[in-house]
Amino acid sequence: MAIDYEALFRAFQSIVGRETMTDDEIGSTFKDLMSALVHFDHVVVFAYRGKERPIDLFRTFDPDENVVFVTLYQAGPYLLDPFYHTAVERLEGVFRMRELAPDRFFSSEYYRTYYIQTGLAEEIGFFVPLPEEITVVLSLMRKQDSGPFLAKEFALLKGAEKTVAKFVRRYWGSLAPRFEVQRQSGANLGKRGSKGEIEEQAGDAVWRELNLTNRETAIVDLVLRGHSSESIGLKLNISTGTVKVHRRNVYRKLNISSQTQLLSIYLKMLNRH
Repeated sequence: MAIDYEALFRAFQSIVGRETMTDDEIGSTFKDLMSALVHFDHVVVFAYRGKERPIDLFRTFDPDENVVFVTLYQAGPYLLDPFYHTAVERLEGVFRMRELAPDRFFSSEYYRTYYIQTGLAEEIGFFVPLPEEITVVLSLMRKQDSGPFLAKEFALLKGAEKTVAKFVRRYWGSLAPRFEVQRQSGANLGKRGSKGEIEEQAGDAVWRELNLTNRETAIVDLVLRGHSSESIGLKLNISTGTVKVHRRNVYRKLNISSQTQLLSIYLKMLNRH
């Protein structure tokens, strides 16, 4: 599609002179700006801080879609999401999901069990790091019927990267108090220390309760995120054979025989935290 300059100018005009905006106003303005550049089916915006449950800032889903994209996601699957891990690493820029996903992500049990429910052909995210270890990720999504973003469309989004980052920092630049409210409400997945910091991620606690070693925990976490044995070996600086031995030991300890069962145990245990 051609750039809709009239729509673009209207979106910019709507924020001229605005000191503050609500989440819906910020999200709707972002949606209108991006709609002037490319076609997409959905927008969702999450704020991430370290190991804490992400905060849902804006979304365009109907109620049924919201269950999959937001409610289920926040309940635990976000811990396996490439976008989550990229946000925690504090990377900045515009990225396609397939750029960030591990080598076996699209054949992983996480993808087949959870992500495929989204019905997406592609997802592109604007990653904007903020102070106090917070990263806002603004995702543009296309369903299967719409197909993936073209190279020229991705180039347009890359060109908007700095503008979007400034916009986010201007209106969503002070999100730390919201994480504190969430922390006090007990909505996070994690064990807290005396000062309130999350000392142990819920996913880590799951494996600890199942008596896995640190090395086994690291390996099964990477397995569930979609890494092959070869990729895990490179990340942990061990041989592929050693990775496979550890995986067999984990399966024996848990009395399971498949990644499907591994993910099932993981998600079931997460719901207890």
